[in-house]
Amino acid sequence: MPLILTTPPAAEPVSLAEAKAHLRVTHADDDAYISRLIAAARRAIELASGLRLVSQGWSLFADRWPDTPMLSLQLAPVSSITDIITYGEDDTAATVDPAHYYLDAVSRPGRAVLRDGRTPPRGGRAVNAIEVRFTAGFGAAAAVPEELRQAVLMTVAHWYDHRGDGDGGVLPLAASELLSSQRIVRLT
Repeated sequence: MPLILTTPPAAEPVSLAEAKAHLRVTHADDDAYISRLIAAARRAIELASGLRLVSQGWSLFADRWPDTPMLSLQLAPVSSITDIITYGEDDTAATVDPAHYYLDAVSRPGRAVLRDGRTPPRGGRAVNAIEVRFTAGFGAAAAVPEELRQAVLMTVAHWYDHRGDGDGGVLPLAASELLSSQRIVRLT
């Protein structure tokens, strides 16, 4: 099931000023580099944890609805389902009535759940016949849990200090430990 980022985060979970303060950098010479490190660290933390930090739009494509009434959205936290769309054999799109499903935002990862007695949506295409458009993330940067923000800062500092050497590309142990309480474990 392909997941496609449709709307990137509007901001990073930590600001350039916060990162510079953490790094004890007072000059502006490395601002662009530090900004790139913040974005890369966020993506690394998201990948390692299975979480999305700041709100962002996603589309999940499925060939068919599973045999259960629930379709895993593979990310967390999920704040809303925008649409569920089916695609006909001729690629015509049809939007599923929102009264037929709801979001299970408590589960990690989030799930689209059919209401009792509802028929699973079906598309006419053999592949990617169903698209679920949704928003994942904790919200704005201020809503991101502090341990995840700290993991981003620690990763930025580690990469800033170890640029170009063999130890720079991995998450630092302290950041990995902060993620352990938040990590989503997938059994596939």
